Amino acid sequence: MGYRTIDVRPISGALGAEIMGADLSVELSERAFAEIHRAFLEHLVIFIRDQDLSSERQKAFARRFGPLIIDPFVRSPEGEPEVMEVVKERSERKNFGNVWHTDATFLERPPLGSFLYAIEVPPYGGDTMFANQYLAYESLSEGMRRLLDGLKAVHGARSYNDEIDRGSYTEARAMKLRFDDVMRLAAGQEVVHPVVRTHPETGRRALYVHPAYVLRFEGWSEAESRPLLEFLYAHSTRPEFTCRYRWMKGTLALWDNRCALHYPINDYHGFRRVMRRITAEGDRPI
Repeated sequence: MGYRTIDVRPISGALGAEIMGADLSVELSERAFAEIHRAFLEHLVIFIRDQDLSSERQKAFARRFGPLIIDPFVRSPEGEPEVMEVVKERSERKNFGNVWHTDATFLERPPLGSFLYAIEVPPYGGDTMFANQYLAYESLSEGMRRLLDGLKAVHGARSYNDEIDRGSYTEARAMKLRFDDVMRLAAGQEVVHPVVRTHPETGRRALYVHPAYVLRFEGWSEAESRPLLEFLYAHSTRPEFTCRYRWMKGTLALWDNRCALHYPINDYHGFRRVMRRITAEGDRPI
């Protein structure tokens, strides 16, 4: 089925497409939104260039996918609790989320999708990679799929505490995080999700583990879990499952957290990068 209101241009064989012909600074028609939504489900991550978006317009677009999430660990701009500013200053060596992951799986209802808008980008570097977790699951052997179909994984935000305790955050980074005792307690909480989830809209099955927030398999120790998890992490990001995207100012990306991983590449030291993220809530994985 073709598209009538937009032009969809795939950027790799695995996932990812650029969308032309959409202006998100105004309210989209039902047909135009339906076509963008279809491209989102088909390509897992889509990129809409040359947008001039206020935070209000970005939030309004994201709300058409689902209710917005307020991140429990990252400070928001005053009066805009749903907004996350993802900033790396020129002096900083560490970027945010520098590991393959899908967002906020420590929540009982993890994000459906993330909407990231480029406000300031370096002259080179700062690309983001994405990996198709449908393909990661479907390419496993029948025996491995049978094993994983019966497993659940324990997710938690302990990595925030670990980074704080290691002194990984500069003063600029620390100002963006909530370091109080309540947040440390929240970071210690755990939630259980299936290792393989069924996408609620497409019905396809996708691998649903990643190194940022997965602690262990349910009923297994961390030591017992580690070998299989390490295999799955390496397998899920094989080059043939991925795409890599170079950002331009004014680009909005939206990716499906239910079936895609992403990895922001930290190769632009000495340059500033400013992104605005809005996140739409999903359902409880099954």
